[in-house]
Amino acid sequence: MNVTGILNGIKKHVALTNEEAQFLSASLNHTRLDQGEYIEVSGEISNSLIYVHSGCLMTYFTQTTGTDQVIQFSTAGWWTGDLSSLTSGEPSSYTTRALTSCELLLLPKIRMDELLQRYPVFEKYFRIIFQNSLITHQNRIIQAFTHTADERYQNFQQQYPQLEQFVPLKYIASYLGMTPEFLSKIRRNRTKGKS
Repeated sequence: MNVTGILNGIKKHVALTNEEAQFLSASLNHTRLDQGEYIEVSGEISNSLIYVHSGCLMTYFTQTTGTDQVIQFSTAGWWTGDLSSLTSGEPSSYTTRALTSCELLLLPKIRMDELLQRYPVFEKYFRIIFQNSLITHQNRIIQAFTHTADERYQNFQQQYPQLEQFVPLKYIASYLGMTPEFLSKIRRNRTKGKS
């Protein structure tokens, strides 16, 4: 698989030598998922960091009521995976599945550890990526407490402008912390406001 996309994404944050780029490329495993297939399953240990080359993944956990709570959508150019499970070796609390056909690059934990040990530039790169991820999650928590449902929906549309075309309404509603019925009402009101 062509790894130009992932290398270009990395080079936005750090400069890589040919040796560093080649080691990373040799460390990645390519996999494809069909819509509905799983890449991580709750209760199993996560053993790879996942880079989305194309498509869209959804990460969620299942509440004691049996309801799935969506915590993240990952689209092309995003890294994802249960870092807690990957780091601790404990079973994952999350399930990640494909909402569309996906092409993924997997960085196995053992290769990631070797990459970080051999090439400090990747320590810097992943620190930047994880910092950005933490900032995004913190902003999402603030929005959950301070923004109206309509404002959260507007922010979702700005962050993920294409997702509504193929993601079922129930998953978007779960991500936003509301019922599908309430999200439908918001969408109807916004449509009326535009006409």
